[in-house]
Amino acid sequence: MPARCLASAPEGKPSLAFHSSGLLLYSPYFSSNNGTARLANRVFNDARAMLIRLAAFVFGRPVGRRLPTRIRDAIQHQQVDAEILIGWTQLLLILFFFSLFLFLPRPEEAPFQAVPWALSAFLVFTLIRLGLAYRQVIVGWLLGGLVILDMSLLLLLIWSFHIQYMQPAGFSLKSPTLHYVFLFIALRTLRFDPTYVVVAGATAAAGWAVLVLLALSEPSLTTTVTTDYAHYLISNSILIGAEIDKILCILLVTAVLAIAIVRARGLLTQSVADATVARELSRFVAPEVADHVARAERAVEPGDGEVITASILFCDIQGFSTIAEKISPDRLMHTLNAYFAAISEVVDRHGGTITAYQGDAILIGFNTAKPDPHHAANALRCALDIQRMVARQRFGENLALRTRCGINTGRLVAGAVGTRERLLFTVYGDEVNIAARLEQLNKTFGTWVLASEQTVSAAGPGFSCRSMGEVQVRGRSRPVEVYAVEAAAEMITATASTDRVAGLP
Repeated sequence: MPARCLASAPEGKPSLAFHSSGLLLYSPYFSSNNGTARLANRVFNDARAMLIRLAAFVFGRPVGRRLPTRIRDAIQHQQVDAEILIGWTQLLLILFFFSLFLFLPRPEEAPFQAVPWALSAFLVFTLIRLGLAYRQVIVGWLLGGLVILDMSLLLLLIWSFHIQYMQPAGFSLKSPTLHYVFLFIALRTLRFDPTYVVVAGATAAAGWAVLVLLALSEPSLTTTVTTDYAHYLISNSILIGAEIDKILCILLVTAVLAIAIVRARGLLTQSVADATVARELSRFVAPEVADHVARAERAVEPGDGEVITASILFCDIQGFSTIAEKISPDRLMHTLNAYFAAISEVVDRHGGTITAYQGDAILIGFNTAKPDPHHAANALRCALDIQRMVARQRFGENLALRTRCGINTGRLVAGAVGTRERLLFTVYGDEVNIAARLEQLNKTFGTWVLASEQTVSAAGPGFSCRSMGEVQVRGRSRPVEVYAVEAAAEMITATASTDRVAGLP
């Protein structure tokens, strides 16, 4: 039970009851020496909880997240476009009204041409309103006032019909132009703001009630109120029930549209917030992994994965410890970011997926996050392209970063590890460990790219591979057949560029 505090008072005097929600209950019957206050608070809490549940049922559950500023700015830009669209739609409707008035028969003997004047006023107002929309100044109270004027001018146009056609005021109440009232209310939904839908609907309902009162107050027609529906249809009489029905329909349509917008806005806000978070988080994981998670039939759980045949490429910077020792941390970060960006371009070009950054080392998978039937060949091509790239390119402040690569192919598991609260997509298995060990063996053999026999066999012809014999890999009982994969001669001669590393400022 939430904490409560009852301020005691002398018997028969009013007392105050404070609820932890900050609400104050006041009653002359509350006192600290009986259970009335507790009972009242319980009833109050139950009623409040019921209202919250009802509001959530009708309007949808409230969205706790606040959209980023850039997203709110984008939505505001869409609101401006919507206001322009509304303006053009209203302009087309008014031009349609004009065409109907010009081509349909009308009494020429009318002493006052009310409809053309009403249409002209409506046209001028709509043109001004459209101009303001293009200047992006229709906001807040100005927009609310324009919505009220929109609906008022439409109702004025409807009222002008009985003057134009020299009929009793009840004639205007039967105008089919009433249908456009609902259309004008629906137009406000284009802005996706329930406030202005409610303003339009309330103005329409109040305005129609005013038209009914004006028709009833016409002196010569005090006896035209009828309760006969058939007589109402074939005459200019006024059926009070019918007019109330019209007002109720306007209010109900307004309420339905407003509730629909509130629910849709909540869903949109939640969806945009989720999409924004997903887009930002996708920068921390490979896009292929993010896409895999998004398309999953159920939420990804720890241990979810699949056993596949894939190729793993480990690459590591030669002499990174020396580099880290001789340059400042901010320069080191700048250099690594430039290096990682260049590696990423090469990996993307060959269809690989960067699974993890481990210091200066990179774990790259082929046929892990996305299908790749030629994963072994693509892994070799990627490693050779990395060698070509680092041989000709400098990073940070003109630093050469030679890179050793180890590649292995075999059965492994690709999937999610971690906890329900925090997951990591990775690859694991003995074949992954072998790739890491092969990268380290480059230092022993003086090579840059080492691949296992499984990778070379799966890749097929087209690569220059030199057997280094069977090697006892650390942490493994059985030896591994190892091959040095060689690139073009012009790349190999660039090895001397690593001397730049030793002379770091």
